[in-house]
This record gives sequence, C-alpha cells and structure tokens, in this order.
Amino acid sequence: MYKVKINNTEEEFDISLKENEIFLNDKSFDWDIYPIDENSFHILYKNHSYTAHIVSINFDSKEFVFQINGELISLNLKDKMDILLEEMGISDLAQTKVNDVKAPMPGLISDILVKEGDEVTQGQSLIILEAMKMENVIKSPGEGTISAIKVSKGDSVEKNQILIHF
Repeated sequence: MYKVKINNTEEEFDISLKENEIFLNDKSFDWDIYPIDENSFHILYKNHSYTAHIVSINFDSKEFVFQINGELISLNLKDKMDILLEEMGISDLAQTKVNDVKAPMPGLISDILVKEGDEVTQGQSLIILEAMKMENVIKSPGEGTISAIKVSKGDSVEKNQILIHF
C-alpha cells in the first residue's frame, strides 16, 4: 500500500497492487500505458489519451515530477515504512529543522562565507574555523535561511558556541 499526494495538496490517495492490478482508493484503476522512450509514456485512461514525461525523480524524498499533456504534476509518495512511522508519531525525524550551527571545537574564525538572509543547502560551506593550526570548514547540516551570524572574522570561539542561527 502506498499513499500519494498530488501537487502537495492535503488530499491523499491510497494505491495498492493486487495480482498485477492497480487499485486507487480500493477501486480498480483500469488504464493502458505504453512506453514511448526511456522517460516518456503514452497513457489511455477512460477513453482519453495522455502523454507523460518523467521530469525528475528524487528517491530520497520520494518526490516524482511528471509533465502530462504539458502540465507539471508532482507526486509525493509514502510507502509502508513511512506510513508506519507516521502512525507511531515519528515521521518527521529525518526532516528535523536545524536551528543553529555550533563550533565543534575552540578556535579562531578565519572567514565567514555567508551573510544574513542567504539561503543555504545541506553541505554548503559556512565558516572557516582555524583550530590547532588547521583550517576546518564548517558546513550547513541542513537547508535553511540564515537569520543571524553570531560571530565575526577574527573572533575566538569556544566549543559549542553558537555561530549561526537559521
């Protein structure tokens, strides 16, 4: 069983497979699909013809974007494990929001690579921290917008001191 949201709406659809047949909200989904090429398909559904192209697939977030007859459609998929975690109340663990970045060790701020208001991605370099005669690149642990930078170039910092707020 899978749950699918279309275009990030609140409504979810249940999709299940039983004996090579697709069910949508427990009703048989009768369609014909024919591959055109590696990323394109021709679909016949209720006497209507559709051409679908795969635009992007993100297996980590389980988001799929298609272009169907020229219209972009995004699908967000939840599998059995996602549904179970949601029922247990722990579905958002992987998406925990990062609120700040702390110094991993004492040192000297040798460079600040971002400014307040910047949007950063996970793994993006934020600050150069000089410690034990080595330069350490402090990277963003997640995505977000920088709301405040709590240090300046040349500042000495202690371990666990807050450097940046998101």
